[in-house]
Amino acid sequence: MTTHIWWIRRDLRLADNQALAAAMSNGATVVPLFVLDDRLLTAPTAGAKRLAFLWQGLAALDADLRRRGSRLIVRRGDPAVEIARLAAETAATAVYAEEDYSPYARRRDATVAGAVPLHRLPGLTVRPADIVRKADGGIYTVLTPFSRAWKALPLPQRSDLLPAPARLTPPPADLASLPLPVATAASPLFPAGEAEAQRRLAAFVGAAGQSGERPGPIARYADDRNRLDLAGTSQLSPYLRFGMISARQCAVASLEVMAAGDAAARRGAETWLSELIWREFYIGILYHFPHVLREAFRPEMRAIPWINDEAQFAAWCEGRTGYPIVDAAMRQLVQIGWMHNRARMIVASFLVKDLLIDWRRGERFFMQHLIDGDLAANNGGWQWTAGVGTDAAPYFRVFNPVLQAAKFDPEGAYVRRWLPELARLPAEFIHTPWLAPAEVQRRAGCVVGRDYPTPLIDHAAARARLLRAYKIAQ
Repeated sequence: MTTHIWWIRRDLRLADNQALAAAMSNGATVVPLFVLDDRLLTAPTAGAKRLAFLWQGLAALDADLRRRGSRLIVRRGDPAVEIARLAAETAATAVYAEEDYSPYARRRDATVAGAVPLHRLPGLTVRPADIVRKADGGIYTVLTPFSRAWKALPLPQRSDLLPAPARLTPPPADLASLPLPVATAASPLFPAGEAEAQRRLAAFVGAAGQSGERPGPIARYADDRNRLDLAGTSQLSPYLRFGMISARQCAVASLEVMAAGDAAARRGAETWLSELIWREFYIGILYHFPHVLREAFRPEMRAIPWINDEAQFAAWCEGRTGYPIVDAAMRQLVQIGWMHNRARMIVASFLVKDLLIDWRRGERFFMQHLIDGDLAANNGGWQWTAGVGTDAAPYFRVFNPVLQAAKFDPEGAYVRRWLPELARLPAEFIHTPWLAPAEVQRRAGCVVGRDYPTPLIDHAAARARLLRAYKIAQ
């Protein structure tokens, strides 16, 4: 009987897995393999919480495989060496894997392909990174035309989704496998695994895709997605990061709501689809322009005279800037490994444009802490906010942290949750505690300068300084 290796990387799922389906072709025995690659596991950006989420996800995948008569094989070392060794042990004739697009993944896969027959299948994105192009074959570097071109191609349908296999032929019983690392830093807010990813998608969409039925939060997504004090997002990003659910299934869910939901649901679903397309856009940018991991996409923005004050960077990392919305978001990140996307933009703008600290330092800090940390999305988001990327915010657009807080956390619920020292402040001062009268601060048990820091910098002065610095770079 033919044996194939299913090399698992960022596709910790059985449903709608094109690599797994290809590996099962012609009734082949499938050996599910995960290689613990030390070049990834010990990298400076390998966050403990993200690794814990991965270990949990692999354990869940192994349990799902065992229920189907199979099991996960775990090896450690150089993927090219370990895969070639496993192929020899099992007489496997081919290796199947889901395509990955990061610079390291492409180098690694090229090396593996030189050692064994490697077949790479779509699945990380709805559309392969090289598919959406201009009429002349050029690369889109602005989201809006990319999005139009993406939508103009044949859209995925539910009939395209692949079911999870009911049974798998077991790998040889005597095949050696390492134990999985223990998930010691796992987040209770994000239980890993395909089942949880499917549950979250179903809860988010609800029955919005069925005419006359009650929609899920997706119906309010267009209005609520920026509110820090509401559960208005899908919170699927960690699961998409590791492929515990396919991007294609998420796109199909949004398209079905757009086709069958009411006006609000259609608007919410279209907005969510746009966010999925943003993800594909950034993956494509990293694929075509890998230098963005080292420097600004726009050459004229590579000479910004950063200040890089170490004490101020530490205050930002630790949530001690004196701006409650910034500090709440940073403490959320460090504590649970996740942060609302609006909060990501606010804290990134503050670091880069208020403090004049190199965006790459914030980018790395995020990767060290985010459960959903993804090279392409994280890099794209930071370059956008810093005003140095492809489809970037204008350099003179500087988020005012007080105005952002008032708009997206109007009663201060988000700030109170993550900054308990401010919990008793009246709503009118929750985002500007330094403006509260001394007696109000005393009654609230939070004296600014003693119980909570004074603002690290004056925002208006910082904005003026930023504009001067960016003009120098141009």
